[in-house]
Amino acid sequence: MSSAVTVQALREAAHALSSGDHRTALRAIQVAQDALDAAKAHHLAEMDRTAEFELDGSSTITAWSRLHLRLDAKQTKSLIAADATMRDLPLVAEAATAGQIRLEHVKLFTFGMKHISPDIIVNAQPWLLDVARTNEPVELRRVVRKLREAVYPDELDEAWIKGMAKEDFQLSPVPDGWHVTGFLNTLTGAKFKAVLDSFSIPTTANDDRSSAERRVAALDRTMTAILESGLPTSKGIRPQVSVIVPVDTLHDAMTTTAASGGESAELQGFGPIGPKLLSYITCTGESTPILTSCGDVEQAQILNVGDTIRLATPAQRKAVIAKQAGQCAAPGCTNTHLEIHHVNWWSQGGKTNIDELVGYCECCHVLVHQGLLKVEAHGGGRFTMTTRDGRPIDLTLRRTTRERLRTIRRNAQQAREHQAPLRT
Repeated sequence: MSSAVTVQALREAAHALSSGDHRTALRAIQVAQDALDAAKAHHLAEMDRTAEFELDGSSTITAWSRLHLRLDAKQTKSLIAADATMRDLPLVAEAATAGQIRLEHVKLFTFGMKHISPDIIVNAQPWLLDVARTNEPVELRRVVRKLREAVYPDELDEAWIKGMAKEDFQLSPVPDGWHVTGFLNTLTGAKFKAVLDSFSIPTTANDDRSSAERRVAALDRTMTAILESGLPTSKGIRPQVSVIVPVDTLHDAMTTTAASGGESAELQGFGPIGPKLLSYITCTGESTPILTSCGDVEQAQILNVGDTIRLATPAQRKAVIAKQAGQCAAPGCTNTHLEIHHVNWWSQGGKTNIDELVGYCECCHVLVHQGLLKVEAHGGGRFTMTTRDGRPIDLTLRRTTRERLRTIRRNAQQAREHQAPLRT
C-alpha cells in the first residue's frame, strides 16, 4: 500500500484548514480522514500478520488495539476484514487510500464478497465504486442487497416462508394500558405499515407530535374507522368496544369530575377503569341501557320472547353478554366471542327466554352439541353442567366485576364490624 496518496491528502487538509474557506476545509478534512482510516486498517492488519503487538506485551491484536487505540474487539476485527477486502479488490483499495470512499463503503464490499460471490463483486467493482464515490454508505448498502437478491432470488421466498413460521401477535392488558408484542410476516407487515403511514402523516403544518404519538394516533384512527364502518355482524350485534357500568356510576361520570367511590366501570377485555376515562368514553360513544330489575319488574318480563322466535334477539344477546362480563360460561374458559345457546333446546320445546339462554365460545358450544358437555337450567341464572361420563360440574354463571366488588366490600364491612378475617 502506497502512503504517498495519504500523505498528499493530509497536506491538502492542512492547507485547507488555514484557508478560511469552511467548505473547502470540510471537504479536505473528510478526504484525509477517509484516507487515514484506510491506512489504519492496513497497518493494523500488517501488525496482526507479523505479531508485532507482542513487542508491547500484548497477547492478541485486539488486546493491543484496546490498550493503545481505544478500539474494542469488534472495531479491530472490522478494520482487519476491510484490509483483506482491499487486498482482494485493488480498485476499492485505490479509492479508499485516496479518500474517495469511506471505510463504511469498504465494509459493504466485504459483505458482498461474503454473501454474494467474490467473482461477482470483482467484476462489479467499477460500477459499485461509482455508487460509493457519489453516495453515502446507506445507498451502497441498498444496491449491494439488490445485487444479492438478483443473484439469489429464491432466498427471498425462503425468508418469506421463514417469517410466516415466526408470525405472532399478542395484545395483553397491563395496569396502565396494553402491551403489544409480536412478529408479522412480510405481506401482513407491509399492509399494516401502509395503513399506519397513511393515517400518521402530520395533519397540519405545525403538527409537533412525535413519531410515536402519530403512530399510536394512526392505530386509534384505524380501529375507530373500522368499528364505525362495521365489522361482520354477530347474530345481529356489531362487535364494539364495550364498557359495563352500573347506572349510578355512569350518572356520576357524566355529571361530576370527582370519583364517587361507587362501583367501578369495566372495559370489556381489559378490566376496571377510572371515572375520568369512563367520562371520556361516555362523551364519544353510545350507551345501551340493560335493565336487570326495577321494582317488581324483572328483566325476563321485558326480554323474554318464548317460543315465537328461535334466535336470541339483539337485546337478549346484549343482556347475556353483560351478565357474563363478556366471557364464556364454561368453567375455566376465558374466550370472549360468544354464541348464544338454548339450555333447553328450542327444537325440543325450549323457549328463547333470558333464564334459558347462556353464552358459550364457539369451541365450548361445539362440545355441548357433541354431547361432551351437558347443561341444565335451574332458574335464576343457575346451571348444572355434566361431563360425558356423568360427573356434575356446579356452574354459576361467571360473576361480573361489579358483583365481585360488591362481595369484597361486604366482606370488608363485616371484617371491620366483627374483626372477622377478610374473604374475597
